[in-house]
Amino acid sequence: MPNGVLRTSDSPATYDVTDSPGDSSMAFERTPSWDELGRNAAEFAREAEMVRGRFWAKFKRFAAQLPFAEDLVTAYYCAFDRETPMQVKVALVGALAYFVMPSDLVPDMLPALGFADDAAVLATAIRMVAAHIRPEHRDAAREALAREVDETA
Repeated sequence: MPNGVLRTSDSPATYDVTDSPGDSSMAFERTPSWDELGRNAAEFAREAEMVRGRFWAKFKRFAAQLPFAEDLVTAYYCAFDRETPMQVKVALVGALAYFVMPSDLVPDMLPALGFADDAAVLATAIRMVAAHIRPEHRDAAREALAREVDETA
């Protein structure tokens, strides 16, 4: 194939660019259509509402068992901050949705291991978006945790 020729792969969503014969190719995803973006936005909105509706109830049930409680609540405040960029919200809402989902890779009721997968998903999401987590998010999380401790005492 000639140098720099664009060829489509089997998937209509992916394009491969080959620099020269025998070289490895790079896959680039095509830009989604407006309809796809609309469907994705609707899915995100449903997932965000599910997180809002279930987060605090599950958090309160298991807060004492969560060594990553501050990071979890910080992610919540960052995800629902109007100033947070959409791609950051998507990553954090996905991690938070994993936390609140009733079915899980490792059941949350298992002692010591139950939240290990949740912590791993959350830690990965936070690492991806760490530059967007502001001190205000951490402060709000600490205040929420202090209120939670006061209510249970």
